[in-house]
Amino acid sequence: MTDAKTRGYNDMQDHLAALDAAGLLTRIDAPINKDSELSPLVRWQFRGGIPEAERKAFLFTNVTGGDGRVFDIPVTVGALAGNAEIYSVGMGVPVAEIGNCWSNAIANPIAPVVVEDPPCQEIVYEGADLTSGKGLDALPVPVSTPGYDSAPYLTATACVTSDPDTGIQNLGTYRGGLKAPDRIGLKLFMNLGQGGTAHWEKYRTRGEAMPIAMVIGCPPPVAYAAPQKLAKDVDELGVAGGIAGAPIRVAKARTSDLFVPADAEIVIEGLLDPEYFEPEGPFGESHGHINLEEFNFILTVTAITRRSNAVFTSIISQVTPSESSVIKRVAYEPLFLNHLTGHLGVRGVKRVAMHEPLTNLRKVLVIQFDRSVARTEIWRALYGAMSFQAPVGKYLIAVNEDIDPDNLDAVFWSMSYRANLAEDCELMRHRPLGHGPKSGADEDATLLIDATLKADMAPVALPKREYMEHAKELWEQLGLPPLKPEAPWHGYELGDWSAEWDTLADRAAAGDWISNGERSHQQRRTGVEPNTDIRNVGDDG
Repeated sequence: MTDAKTRGYNDMQDHLAALDAAGLLTRIDAPINKDSELSPLVRWQFRGGIPEAERKAFLFTNVTGGDGRVFDIPVTVGALAGNAEIYSVGMGVPVAEIGNCWSNAIANPIAPVVVEDPPCQEIVYEGADLTSGKGLDALPVPVSTPGYDSAPYLTATACVTSDPDTGIQNLGTYRGGLKAPDRIGLKLFMNLGQGGTAHWEKYRTRGEAMPIAMVIGCPPPVAYAAPQKLAKDVDELGVAGGIAGAPIRVAKARTSDLFVPADAEIVIEGLLDPEYFEPEGPFGESHGHINLEEFNFILTVTAITRRSNAVFTSIISQVTPSESSVIKRVAYEPLFLNHLTGHLGVRGVKRVAMHEPLTNLRKVLVIQFDRSVARTEIWRALYGAMSFQAPVGKYLIAVNEDIDPDNLDAVFWSMSYRANLAEDCELMRHRPLGHGPKSGADEDATLLIDATLKADMAPVALPKREYMEHAKELWEQLGLPPLKPEAPWHGYELGDWSAEWDTLADRAAAGDWISNGERSHQQRRTGVEPNTDIRNVGDDG
């Protein structure tokens, strides 16, 4: 058995140990029912007002089922992306370096290396062995949305498929609902450019079932590569190697020519029917609504292999924020930024933020700009972000760097006072519906809004920073409740302000407002309308 140092990267169990050492793992040894208790329990840390930084990974060591069964395989949830810090532990770099790590891995992939006798095949069930008690029902697969889901679902998957023409493999994260000890209802999207779907189309043309391997409990770099939307014909296992800084160890599957991560916890091998489909769902989807029952793919299991001490990995999805949105956000945002600044060469882009709560990243994007950037660059960025990934971008909003993209109140503030909707927005029709509940429509549109400053504006109407900082000190001395400053928490200039007005304000703060009154008295005049800007009146009177 190899260790992390020999491999050059952590497997899932090494990762859990690293999370535990960092204080990011909660171990639950009490009996927990996977069908009705496990997912709701973890869900509370996403819907219970707990700050993201305080979320943890969970490890359940005493898992039971709704039918009274006791499982001998632990279950971990939240271990891939309960929060950005958990994700960074899996990536092996600080949170601030995640974007650079991804860019480097995509630019410099490291091809996998084939090994014999892999840990993921220490226990093997295939063929006639796939009966009740040894098949899928032996795995502690949780029900994700109790009360709505029709089955336990595989959620934290890295599904391996191969292009039958080129042999290039693809990784994708697809959900799988358990149907029988040897059958899974698999959800692949036909219109979102998934690699597995493109491969299946080729197999269907040939009239052949498509080999597929659903890998569960991958080494974190592999798990993070699976849900990424990378260029066609890019082998995500090579990109995972780029993240790890070492080749990912792979082994030939038992019942196909696919190569799977050798250090995975569990691998489910099977064949995807080229002709028949059966009802799948309902299931709570990551867009935050229940995906109702629909005809989907049939996967016939040909083998289940696992480690002798395997840990089953699941993720929290459905209404966001959730683990499935964090695992995308911390990688997608730097990828979009790299696309705009690196690939398209747009100047002045500071950050791309994908709104996570409830909207699940894809619908609302906010692009933050340096104030000096030309308007043409703003629109190049808006168009470029809109066209980067088909499912992403229903509302795209450009703001300046004084606006916090994660604070929608601030974004709406910018939209309200910095965007002239007659001149600063474009509606782009005939866009794909993207990822969401069925609406009956065939297509959607994208709304682009330039909510950046077009001209100098008056200062933000809050006390200047020095006064707010002093007041904060007083607040704390008085023992008042702890503060969590929200931007903007102090006033600042936006270009339309003069040194003379600074003098007036300093006098007022010093209590010398009477001097200001004397000044205004000296400037009395007739023949002007109320509300006239003083700068619009000549000094001839």
